[in-house]
Amino acid sequence: MVKIHHSYKRFLQMYRFSSDMIRTPILAKTCIPSHRNTHEVRFKTSTSGDQALQERQRQHMARGLPKQKPIAGVKQVIVVASGKGGVGKSTTAVNLALGLMANDQTKSVGLLDADVYGPSIPKLMNLKGNPELTNKNLMRPLINFGIPCMSIGFLVEEMTPIVWRGLMVMSAIEKLIRQVDWGNLDYLVIDMPPGTGDVQLSITQNLPIAGAIIVSTPQDIALLDARRGAEMFRKVKVPVLGLVQNMSVFHCPKCNHQTHIFGTDGAKKLAETLGVELLGDIPLHLNIRKTSDTGQPVVVSSPESPEAEAYRRVAAAVTQRLAEQTTN
Repeated sequence: MVKIHHSYKRFLQMYRFSSDMIRTPILAKTCIPSHRNTHEVRFKTSTSGDQALQERQRQHMARGLPKQKPIAGVKQVIVVASGKGGVGKSTTAVNLALGLMANDQTKSVGLLDADVYGPSIPKLMNLKGNPELTNKNLMRPLINFGIPCMSIGFLVEEMTPIVWRGLMVMSAIEKLIRQVDWGNLDYLVIDMPPGTGDVQLSITQNLPIAGAIIVSTPQDIALLDARRGAEMFRKVKVPVLGLVQNMSVFHCPKCNHQTHIFGTDGAKKLAETLGVELLGDIPLHLNIRKTSDTGQPVVVSSPESPEAEAYRRVAAAVTQRLAEQTTN
């Protein structure tokens, strides 16, 4: 009991000392006479100095942020994101990139896998091997289906887990962006990791991004995280082009009956709430799963299928939104 009382007394002494240290510079800066009571000091500080404090904080934050620097040769960067994993974000990113090129053969499109802990692009694009280096010591992307791709999966063994801390991940992302010979691209599609963490902030602060696409299933639990993702991009001043509702409906291959396994029009309702567009619906279809697992994305392996058409419609909606932003 004596020890507890002693510790508590010591804590109070430290607290008072800290409070005095904090209040002293405030009294000096605001030039408030020392005979005024504490409540009056706090009131005076919170009212008269609030705007000045906010301005100083804004200037301090602006000095701390890196300057956005475009990627050499890349005209527009599009990020494909999701609030959580398992909603088909990477599959959407791959087929979006292929859809952009399929809709306009004159456009060149690249694909960057920014999901360091769970790279999916090598599997989805059927690519293996290590990038070669140019004379300028830049990595050459691996190419398939006419799409140059870069991923951490090309630099480590396929079954090797990435057990890195945040600084190592940030360094890897910087290399995947800046130390790659992308050539001349109209669009660079970035497959972001799920969530709203360091990688997302680092990319949005370092790159001028033309727009973000949020992928979600119609399920309520996925929509909660999708909303967080959309709000994150708005906070960092990245335009949200719209939402893609993935796995929207299941068509029975035998009777063609439609079943809304994850709910009906959840992403559409969220898009209306956020004031953004629903870029398109992608069905839950066996053909999409099979072609993804074999590294033959549905847009190129089954171009006439309704599933491929759904991705091309999303790609067309994306280019339209980008054009509207440019004119505005």
